Amino acid sequence: MSTELHNSISIELPHVKGLKVGIVAARWNSQVTEPLLNGAVDRIIEAGYSRDDITVQRVPGTVELTFGAAQMAKSGNFDAIIMIGCVIRGGTPHFDYVCDNATQGCAMLNATQDVPIIFCVLTTDDEQQALDRAGGALCNKGTEAAEAAIEMAALARNYKK
Repeated sequence: MSTELHNSISIELPHVKGLKVGIVAARWNSQVTEPLLNGAVDRIIEAGYSRDDITVQRVPGTVELTFGAAQMAKSGNFDAIIMIGCVIRGGTPHFDYVCDNATQGCAMLNATQDVPIIFCVLTTDDEQQALDRAGGALCNKGTEAAEAAIEMAALARNYKK
C-alpha cells in the first residue's frame, strides 16, 4: 500500500492474547533499519503488549533475513515475525539480486510456515527515500509492519485447530 493511502487509514488493531512477535533486522543500512525496528517495537508496545513479548535478532544484511526468519518460525515460539531490511539502489545489478532474494524468501516462508512473516524491507533509489520511510518525512514503515504482524497473528489464530 502506498504511504499516502496508508496514512489516511485509521485501523483498530485486534487483541491477540499472549502475542509473541519475532523481529529479524538487518544491520546493513542501520541508519534506516534501526528506526524501522524502533518504530515496530514502539507500535507493538503502544498496542498494549510488553517489551518482553518481542524478540529481536539482528543479522548482517537483507539476504540473511530469510534464514533468520525461518529459524524463528521453526522454533514455534512466535505468532508473527517481521523481516526488517533496507536495500538502496546502486550502480550494479546487486540491488536486484538482493531485493529478489528477500522478496522470494519471504513469500516462500509465508507459503510453507504456520506463522505470518511480515515484509518490511525498504527498496529505494536513494538513502533519502529510505530515511523518509523510516520515521522521516513520510512515515515509519516499521510501525506499519507491526500493525500487519498483529492483524495477521489474529487471523492465524482464527484458523488454528
